[in-house]
Amino acid sequence: MHKVGLISDTHNYLDPQVAEYFSDRDEIWHAGDFGTISIANELNKIAPVIGVYGNIDGQDIRKVYPLHQRFKREGVDVWMTHIGGIPGRYCIPIREEIQKNPPDLFICGHSHILKIARDQSLGKMLYMNPGAAGKQGFQVQRTLVRFSIDQGKIQDVEVINLGKIHEEA
Repeated sequence: MHKVGLISDTHNYLDPQVAEYFSDRDEIWHAGDFGTISIANELNKIAPVIGVYGNIDGQDIRKVYPLHQRFKREGVDVWMTHIGGIPGRYCIPIREEIQKNPPDLFICGHSHILKIARDQSLGKMLYMNPGAAGKQGFQVQRTLVRFSIDQGKIQDVEVINLGKIHEEA
């Protein structure tokens, strides 16, 4: 079993609660808009980070994390990118590839909108956007996602609410 902490759109703010919620995770996956490399460094103290750069990320992030990550964990084909769209309306740069070769799990950030859904049109592909964990944006709540992957199955999916965007952590 592989335990994952999923986070996005930190925008250079790492809520202290993240360490607690991700302390038992095997990896942390960051779906872009870290803000600075210091956020990645802090997350790496909790668990190894797999990430992609987002549209606000500078060269410090882009030198370490690519635009896309495509990898397998416990038999699950994962594709993570920052700007991906939503089921039925994927972004033009990835639309053809996702239709031709859909992963089992597609992860993106950018919208700041938490959404977890099956895309039945793509062979039951699971779509995950963990929302935004940072304090910048229009989202009302700051969120993370935790889940496990075991022998090809994604399970124990849990949404964690970190509080309202304007609350102090």
